[in-house]
Amino acid sequence: MRPSTRQRTFLLAFTVLCTLLGLGCPLSCEVCKGPGHTCSGKLKKCEAGKDACVVLVGESSTKGRKSVNTLKACMKFSDCYSGFVSTTMGPNDYMVSNAQCCQSDGCNHDSVPPPQNNRTENGLMCPSCIVPFQDSCPGTRATRCVGQETHCIYFAGNVQAGIFNTKFATRGCATQSACYTKPGAEVPSASYLYFLRRADCLPAPQPPGRAE
Repeated sequence: MRPSTRQRTFLLAFTVLCTLLGLGCPLSCEVCKGPGHTCSGKLKKCEAGKDACVVLVGESSTKGRKSVNTLKACMKFSDCYSGFVSTTMGPNDYMVSNAQCCQSDGCNHDSVPPPQNNRTENGLMCPSCIVPFQDSCPGTRATRCVGQETHCIYFAGNVQAGIFNTKFATRGCATQSACYTKPGAEVPSASYLYFLRRADCLPAPQPPGRAE
């Protein structure tokens, strides 16, 4: 649902007034979450420290159960990545997303294209594990990287879904764009919010006999 002409005019006037008076007025973003490639919600003022709006479409598979969801929310601009991210923890466990970050009132009301999900193996492999309720995992298995995934990640921290909040740790393949994520970041997906204490991202090792 796009803001009406009257809402947009009010937001513009309010933003100009805040700028002229140096009031540091909070950003307002459309906020919603739902299934499919788009969602609509009300404009809400962002809490202190969150200076960006994001719209994100994600496709995920957990043990083969696939879903597509959209998120619109406030977040820190320093944590927000605009573009495509793909991670794979196993043949039936992956997450791909496309996001757009912006910094003006109501700027996230439009949709973004769904992520291209290329599941073709590219010859690279990474240590793999998914462990809920713990903040580390050994990665004794290996998973095959697909598409543009050229890096190995190790993420750990807390994951929040509604009022449910628990530790997690995961390792696997990822696109280089996943390296944008740093420890201490709050990273949204289309379904969950991740609070990262660990965010390692390194180039995947070349398989024997393959030229770099």
